[in-house]
Amino acid sequence: MEYKYKPVGVCSQEMIIDIENDIIKSVKIIGGCAGNTVGVSRLIAGMKIDEAIKRLKGIPCGYKNTSCPDQLAIALQEIKEKKIS
Repeated sequence: MEYKYKPVGVCSQEMIIDIENDIIKSVKIIGGCAGNTVGVSRLIAGMKIDEAIKRLKGIPCGYKNTSCPDQLAIALQEIKEKKIS
């Protein structure tokens, strides 16, 4: 199932996440630092949601308390809790 998330406090504008049976099939991040966002997206493809959250949660970006990976972890947590569609 495809989910869309609007990140807060980062350069990216939207995250489109495809999940099937608690496995991340694909992630497309619109905006942000292309090399980093594409890299993170490819690295977590095929990963279980809980493992991706564990690895990405809490990563800062420079002076910010959040980052695109951290926002992705937040999106995955909300998907897991069915707070977004």
